[in-house]
Amino acid sequence: MKKKSIIDAKGIERAFTRIAHEIIEKNKGIEDIIILGIPTRGVHIAKRLRDILKSIENINLPVGSLDATLYRDDIGMKHDQPILKETDIPVPIDNKKVIIVDDVLFTGRTIRAAMNVIMDFGRPSSIHLAVLIDRGHRELPIRPDYVGKNVPTSIQETVKVHLKETDGVDEVVVEAENEA
Repeated sequence: MKKKSIIDAKGIERAFTRIAHEIIEKNKGIEDIIILGIPTRGVHIAKRLRDILKSIENINLPVGSLDATLYRDDIGMKHDQPILKETDIPVPIDNKKVIIVDDVLFTGRTIRAAMNVIMDFGRPSSIHLAVLIDRGHRELPIRPDYVGKNVPTSIQETVKVHLKETDGVDEVVVEAENEA
């Protein structure tokens, strides 16, 4: 397996700060915003974004988690049983601006499933998407509103986000099979 580091810890920190400022600008502040991270790394990113937004705007936003596993359209196509994670939406979402946060946007299928979960909990005024990495290869018409970095990849490559909370280090790597 060939690995190439594409973002280091400082780069991740800069991306989160930029995304936080874009959220403030696009929403003309951060009132009525709820941040929901997709487990596992999306939840950690959501919490970091909340902390950055609080340091800028002095408002502590609600942060939760959104497990879309059972809403995926490929659930019956996999041999392994899915591992369910927690969905925790800490406040009512009706008429709120919901920001879904994930580490890597690929086909768009997880985000479509996450939107279905949100709609089962209420009717937000809007849903936005923030991702650290947009790697392309969309299969559905899903587009992020806030992107840390666009990383063009081949379909054979894998993008891995490592965060201190889960992996002990902040970095993004692209992995590819070694050619024979």
